[in-house]
Amino acid sequence: MQTREVQKTPARPGCLVKTRDGTQLYWTQWGPARGPTLLFLNSAGMPIQMWDYQIAAFAEQGYRCIGVDRRGHGRSDQAASGYDIDTFADDLATFIETLDLHGLTIISHSMGGGELVRYLSRHGSARVARIVLLSPTTPFLLKTPDNPEGIPEEVFAAMRDSWRKDYVRWIDDNTDPFFVPATSPGMKRWLVAMLAQWPVRFALACNESMTRTDFRGDLRNISIPALVVHGDRDVSAPLALTGIPTAALIPGSRLEVYEGAPHGLMYTHMDRLHADILRFIEDTQ
Repeated sequence: MQTREVQKTPARPGCLVKTRDGTQLYWTQWGPARGPTLLFLNSAGMPIQMWDYQIAAFAEQGYRCIGVDRRGHGRSDQAASGYDIDTFADDLATFIETLDLHGLTIISHSMGGGELVRYLSRHGSARVARIVLLSPTTPFLLKTPDNPEGIPEEVFAAMRDSWRKDYVRWIDDNTDPFFVPATSPGMKRWLVAMLAQWPVRFALACNESMTRTDFRGDLRNISIPALVVHGDRDVSAPLALTGIPTAALIPGSRLEVYEGAPHGLMYTHMDRLHADILRFIEDTQ
């Protein structure tokens, strides 16, 4: 576990937190300033706004809700380097320590799950009470001799090659599978507008890091309560490759499988998800 001196700053929403290499992270909060704290970690390419519906709902329940844009995302600095999981985890540690947060419930989605579990393995869980992994991409996506169920590197390489030519087309092609047929066109446009703003160079770097990082050891060492929520219709992070083995590796974790849910279950199964998270928090206090 790494230790270092961090300059604490008043918790003023919208101010910037500076990481060890000078990258500034944008953050915001909603809800009571002294309530129990929920920290939301974005999926790849997405800004804090992706959590609008969760932040509004949980703030009404008395929770202090904090969102932070990792480097290269949202309103944070577009740093020239540092798009690997270890740096993301270290940036997160700096953010948590700068705001002097304790007793956290950290809620992540997709790539944010890897960032979260790597944070725990590098910096410990002293400031974290529990974690929620929504549609995680852990434990290990890449096919290797000791991970034969993974996806071949050629598949990821071909996808990244397509991004280099037309990243927005890939977003368009994958929008419908992210939702369910009942999702409104407006909701889809809202999400696409956010993701399409992400520079392709950052998408390429994050995808390489996410797909090539092995989180199996990180997951085995988690010692705090963990809830894994995954849909059985997730084509971005198939349940059998990600959610099920992730929950199996975390000692004592709880797995909730949502029938018919896609990768974007925080929008398509909103009421059920909010209720399950609140129940998990109450059960683990």
